[in-house]
Amino acid sequence: MPGGEHLESLELAHLLVDTIVDKKGSEITLLDLREQAVFADYFLICNGDNDRQLRAMANSIAQDAKQKAKALASSVEGDPESGWVLVDFGDLLVHLFSPDMRHYYDLEGLWDDAHVVMRMQ
Repeated sequence: MPGGEHLESLELAHLLVDTIVDKKGSEITLLDLREQAVFADYFLICNGDNDRQLRAMANSIAQDAKQKAKALASSVEGDPESGWVLVDFGDLLVHLFSPDMRHYYDLEGLWDDAHVVMRMQ
């Protein structure tokens, strides 16, 4: 990256999809919320099978964003044992869920008018 520029939110999201795939995350969905919300432009949502995997994904996402994109997470909230971890990059919010918690919170249903940028099994 010339001059150490920051990646745009969408580019960062695509970089982090690779991180999630590397950590065996599943059911990856990227939603464009720019027309629906003022607090974020994109949601990146995925599943992890257990708390260890959720923790590994959260750590790798923060580390890869910093090393590869010069992007720092402003916060990491929730905890893997609860089944939901949120990694906040400002305009990009990364939601890491256990399958049960993802079904419970149903962010895709809540934001069903958002544009689906990508979906991977």
